[in-house]
Amino acid sequence: MGRQPGSVQPNLYCCQIKTSDFALLGISFLLAVLSGGCKKSEENRLTPAQVHQITRDLAVAASAAVPPGTPIKLRQGASSQQPGNKDYLRIVLKNDSTADAQHAVVAKLIESLHTVATKNHLTSSAGAKNSGGKAAGARLAIIIDDLGSDRAAAQAIFALGYHLTISVLPNHEHSMDIAKEAHRLGFQVMLHLPMQSVANETPEAQELHPGMPASEVAALVDRFLQNVPDVAGVNNHQGSQATADAELMDELMPVLRDRDLFYVDSRTTAATVAYDTAQDFGVRSAFRNVPFLDDVAEVATVRQQLEWALRAAREKGQVVAIGHPHAATLQALREVLPRAQELGVQLVLASELVH
Repeated sequence: MGRQPGSVQPNLYCCQIKTSDFALLGISFLLAVLSGGCKKSEENRLTPAQVHQITRDLAVAASAAVPPGTPIKLRQGASSQQPGNKDYLRIVLKNDSTADAQHAVVAKLIESLHTVATKNHLTSSAGAKNSGGKAAGARLAIIIDDLGSDRAAAQAIFALGYHLTISVLPNHEHSMDIAKEAHRLGFQVMLHLPMQSVANETPEAQELHPGMPASEVAALVDRFLQNVPDVAGVNNHQGSQATADAELMDELMPVLRDRDLFYVDSRTTAATVAYDTAQDFGVRSAFRNVPFLDDVAEVATVRQQLEWALRAAREKGQVVAIGHPHAATLQALREVLPRAQELGVQLVLASELVH
């Protein structure tokens, strides 16, 4: 948000509003209250305490504008010691009514927030922005997980010739070679970050787990990044316990933000807080919003899941799908992906769907 004519210049307060429509999470309304970034004079800066008060006022206004029971999450991070830190207010609206009713609620919510902003001599610099939906066309990002051990599987993926993103496990025999080759060939590389699971899945030798100190989280991520070069982003390997742990995610996301990495929540558990936390910390992020492509690694089943993903991309506007380097998955990709263009679906890199 910027300054209104004739108003006091609030240097430490900026605001960005986004709305996005995902089938799994409904309509997510994100308000980021930043404690820095507006180039105003020192003497007219808002203090962190003033930023916190405005954030609380926005939360009260939002609560009055949305249906009862709507989840509202407030995080007060603005700090004079760390000027880049932010306050966040997140309101998640249920996607359980007609489109007209949803639009009416969103409009009322935005009006209420702008009332508070105007009272504090602020105007929106970007306005409301739809970061999901069909305006940008139907787009599908496919991430292939679990690369690192099998060079032949990696070569088979490279040979497909499609715009895919690969996610490489660290510390496997061919992790570094596969990542380097993928980057050279123009594939996007992600770190498939090992995290603790709830089930009896085979754990990696090193993985993030609840209770790790922040310094240890950062050190482990850095070691993994040294083993998997040319990384643009991160998604979780397993992690049904780790991604549900708010404290661990609070420690991880600043590490990713400071290294300019995006995050894709693989959503291995419905209890995950990883995507929300990434958004809270200003990490560009997205989440898997269709079923895994190959929970059943049979060509016919994977083909059906891919066709579902293509339909979902046309309906939602953007889809993040995740599969694995199974022979059945690769065969289904060969059979189905040629139809993407004729269906009007653009195959994109994962980084193109984060926000």
